[in-house]
Amino acid sequence: MSGSVVYVVDDDTAVRESLEALLAAHGHVVETCATAAVFLDRFDAGRAGCVLLDVRMPGMDGLTLLERLGPRRQGVPVVMMTAHGDVPMAARAMRAGAADFIEKPFEADALLSSIAGAMARRPATGPDPAVLRRFEGLTPREREVMGRMVAGLPNKLIAHALGMSPRTVEVHRRRVMQKTGAGSLAELVHLALRAGCVPGEPYGTTGGG
Repeated sequence: MSGSVVYVVDDDTAVRESLEALLAAHGHVVETCATAAVFLDRFDAGRAGCVLLDVRMPGMDGLTLLERLGPRRQGVPVVMMTAHGDVPMAARAMRAGAADFIEKPFEADALLSSIAGAMARRPATGPDPAVLRRFEGLTPREREVMGRMVAGLPNKLIAHALGMSPRTVEVHRRRVMQKTGAGSLAELVHLALRAGCVPGEPYGTTGGG
């Protein structure tokens, strides 16, 4: 993407400077912004290759900014980054259209890979068939548990909602992670939303496989 820009939006000066140096060293044109307001003033979807967006910032936070951008992004991928990641936050980010969600501190290679992958992918137009296949082996019960995992519910609340013991929920959680190949809850959220799962609902009840 010749002339494309990676926007780095983070209120931490040291983070902005280190990311600018890293990305520039790998051939990216970089535009740094300390606040959401500065970003909105500078953002040009016609030039943007990717947006690297911090979640927690003073004033408008990253998730609110992502949601407000809406159609203005025109398919520009956004990679969310945070030192305070949790499953509901990841789910909200992915529902708002984030291409990826990466937790600080992160390795340089992991960040570069996330950005490259986001820039290479086209905007999603529906459930990803490759991801759908990763959920084919789930039993109906495991799908119920997964829907609540993606919503960020702890084992006790899942157990209460489904009428089972917390220990049984833990067994189902392990099987969900194993069958889908997810290495973390944040990754499971990413996969589930790409497969069409609605957080809090049993996966597959709305035609998701």
